[in-house]
Amino acid sequence: MKNIVLTGFMGSGKTTIGKLIAEKLDIKLIDTDSEVIKEFGMTIDKIFEVHGEKKFREIETRVIERVSKLENVVISTGGGIVLNPENVKLLRENGVIYFLYASAESILKRLKDDDTRPLLKNGDKLSNIIRLLNMRMPFYKNCDFEINTDILTPELAAEKIISIHLAKESKR
Repeated sequence: MKNIVLTGFMGSGKTTIGKLIAEKLDIKLIDTDSEVIKEFGMTIDKIFEVHGEKKFREIETRVIERVSKLENVVISTGGGIVLNPENVKLLRENGVIYFLYASAESILKRLKDDDTRPLLKNGDKLSNIIRLLNMRMPFYKNCDFEINTDILTPELAAEKIISIHLAKESKR
């Protein structure tokens, strides 16, 4: 089975929904942010602080090069993974990309108490979310399927992705 690749902005539900999909299909979940943390030995917040975003993105791509070769897994990606077209190309070779969409307001509600997001630390959180979301949207749209997590519970979103994925796989 091709990998299920979840992309989308921070707070869109990638990790939560990824866990549910992996559980229901009894397959492994790979969270690229967790893999970067393991590889670097520090939190993403700390990586940004000490080494900057550029270094973080380099490590992120190295992680994608590795995990995109796996088979039959759920890959929950970091929110900015799609900014590098090479990452998307690698993920698509052995996976189906599902863009989890959430509105800026929903993201703000989900992240209101989260102070670990380096790209949202300075200035007004909602303004930062809107700016980044607008800038990244064309990259997120380069997907195979779009799932609106504003209108679906994580359980329903997971079931919808599984249903789409299994139907697509049965046609291969």
